[in-house]
Amino acid sequence: MSPPRATKTTARRPRGTPERGRRLPRGALAPILDQLRQEPSRTWSLIVTIYGDAIVPRGGSVWLGTLLAFFQALDIGDGVVRTAMSRLAADGWLERHKVGRNSFYRLAEKGRATFEAATRQIYTLRPPRFAGHLGLVLLSNGPERDAARAVLEAAGFGSPLPGVFVAAGVPIPDAANGVVALQATGGAEALRDLAARSWPLDAIADGYARFLETFGPLRAALDAGAVPNEIDAMVARILLVHEYRRVVLRDPVLPAELLPADWPGRAARSLCAGLYTDLLEPSERWLDAHAIDDGGAPLRRGAAVLRRFRD
Repeated sequence: MSPPRATKTTARRPRGTPERGRRLPRGALAPILDQLRQEPSRTWSLIVTIYGDAIVPRGGSVWLGTLLAFFQALDIGDGVVRTAMSRLAADGWLERHKVGRNSFYRLAEKGRATFEAATRQIYTLRPPRFAGHLGLVLLSNGPERDAARAVLEAAGFGSPLPGVFVAAGVPIPDAANGVVALQATGGAEALRDLAARSWPLDAIADGYARFLETFGPLRAALDAGAVPNEIDAMVARILLVHEYRRVVLRDPVLPAELLPADWPGRAARSLCAGLYTDLLEPSERWLDAHAIDDGGAPLRRGAAVLRRFRD
């Protein structure tokens, strides 16, 4: 597949122009790539991460060849990527249009609200202030029960018992009909126990611990003076966000008073924020050189990425 011709500027790197930086030490990315290879069916999920993290801030539409170039760095073949893109388009997450023989994909309307909610939780996550109690919601036994349960679960409410939901600082959605709202008060230990029975905190903590173990070598390499080249930085950035996203989107984001003292989510967020900041500029240069719109021009950088993890 040849790139579309540029109308004003070209997004292709001039021949003979080297990337800045150098390849990361082999051990820095090895745990990340090993984990990816163990789950090859997740190509479509990785594409979702690429769009949310890198393409949407630059306008939301990109040439298929840009994605193929990225996945080549992961040794994922063009056929696998094309199949995943077709699946996402068929499911209504992406829209395709063609310019000549070149295909371009844009985030469909269906996915915009989902992407916006996920973006807030990934990049600007802040636990609510602890009000000294938990919100308590009881479901009725009427015909609206199942619909109300789905709405509350989607809003991040936990459930210690059938028909009982709790949350900390989360308003009850308007769409949750036929529910009764109360407050659960008690001592700190009792409320922590209620939280532990309402959400899978142990599983979430294990996810954060694996994230810390997986990306610790990359942090050590950068601290030792490694300067990643652009494609390594792009690969590391996307896999960083992808793995963090898998855990943080399951996190109810509780106040510190309701969590164990050694809650690993704080260390995981600190690690993710630091690595993202360090990888941002070289990875953005890779996008400058490879992310092409349907006119053949490079996609312009989006200012939103500079505000990420700045809480």
